[in-house]
Amino acid sequence: YLPPFRAAHDAGVATYMTSFNELDGVPASANEHLLRDILREEWGFRGFVVTDYTSINEMVPHGYARDDAHAGLLAAQAGVDMDMQGDVYHRFLADQVRSGQISEMVVNEAVRNILRMKAALGLFDDPYRYSDTERQERYVFSDEHRAAARDMARRSFVLLKNEAEALPLSAGDLSRLAVIGPLADSQADMLGAWHADGQASECVTLLTGLRERLGRGVRVDYARGCSATDDNDADIAAALRVARRADVIVLAVGEPAWMSGEAASRSELDLPGKQEELVAALSALGKPLVVVLFNGRPLAIPGVIDAADAVLEAWYPGTEAGRAVTDVLFGDYNPAGKLPVTFPRSVGQVPIFYAAKNTGRPMDPNNKYTSKYLDVPNTPLFPFGYGLSYTSFTFSELAVDKTSFAPHESVRVSVTVTNTGDRAGEEVVQLYVRDLVGSATRPLRELKAFSKVELAPGASTRLTFTLDVNDLAFYTQSGEWAAEPGDFEVFVGGSSEADLSTTFTLTE
Repeated sequence: YLPPFRAAHDAGVATYMTSFNELDGVPASANEHLLRDILREEWGFRGFVVTDYTSINEMVPHGYARDDAHAGLLAAQAGVDMDMQGDVYHRFLADQVRSGQISEMVVNEAVRNILRMKAALGLFDDPYRYSDTERQERYVFSDEHRAAARDMARRSFVLLKNEAEALPLSAGDLSRLAVIGPLADSQADMLGAWHADGQASECVTLLTGLRERLGRGVRVDYARGCSATDDNDADIAAALRVARRADVIVLAVGEPAWMSGEAASRSELDLPGKQEELVAALSALGKPLVVVLFNGRPLAIPGVIDAADAVLEAWYPGTEAGRAVTDVLFGDYNPAGKLPVTFPRSVGQVPIFYAAKNTGRPMDPNNKYTSKYLDVPNTPLFPFGYGLSYTSFTFSELAVDKTSFAPHESVRVSVTVTNTGDRAGEEVVQLYVRDLVGSATRPLRELKAFSKVELAPGASTRLTFTLDVNDLAFYTQSGEWAAEPGDFEVFVGGSSEADLSTTFTLTE
């Protein structure tokens, strides 16, 4: 779990937050090895560490601390600089210094880390410099900020399916469009979970975005169809009446925002309520069906994917949601997003992730006694790193500049990427590595590098990645972070299922 956090440090992150959970039996807010040995000593971090909301107090119900005072002592000694909302340091830390339970030097270090950041932010000169109501009114929801929100949203979308080039739509081919679904006109749900001061009243829904885009030239009819959650609140018949009159159906389904984020676990990964029944009923009409998903987690919805002609994963896109989705649906923006998670076929496949291990009995469809399911394929519904475009890309001429290299050297991996379609587009080129033999069993592949390239139709580019021993290292059985000599396979492509590969060897 450390590499992404190390990458944040290398990029200059100012603060780290300790989580609620434990790691190997030690709550994160009391983990001295994590906060001092790794973060401070090994990485040289000079910012400050803040807890998540009351996570110091929560070490008591964890069974790791006797009471709040004991929990605060553990956190301070471990290297937590700031207690968020727990009021533990405020209540107990001074007395603990006076009684000799903790050194004043520990407290001074925590204070110094926080004050250093306040000085860098200019808060000693002007503590209210970021509380400028006039500036807020001038910039928040300004045209410039809305344009940025719109662009960020559409960059995050992932095109999951596009059968027979159902997308992009053409306004010239439409006389009537049906917009259906419980999330098609829900402003608040566009903001997603933990949106803080996000204002639902400023959100552009999908229905609004489509009506703006199409104007008077195309009639846009709307029906909710069903609730996003309630089994008893459905009017699928009304949705069918609207859909029958339309040339194309755009269906917005998923999860309401409150179903995602903290304290929002689900035991199933299907569409809640009657939404899947709505999908099936609309699909049965035989009209082009475009599904837009608004959700905050991977969903196991093979039936929905099969029923639709096109599926766009939009997540919770924020204030400019409707305009951003409309840009993609009508081809004003060519989607290039990739999945940062794996979508399972069934909840029974969870946990499912691309960096799994091979086991001693890898899946063999002709041998029952291998690692596989009886009722679904081992493969996911959609793999990590997956995402379609309105154009197509090929990968070729994969090569390494040396077939073996020493620990003090590096290896350059090059590949040619070609836009073989008729539209300009972006592709996220992904490089994965597999350590073929290790002193501990190794994943089938691990993402080590990626790069986004933009290509005109028919254009090609030669892309080169550089790998060194740090990219090949792992925690050995002895707890050492090291790369072991041996053979490695490297894969390059457009997802974690990339099949273009070559090999190289790390020598002694």
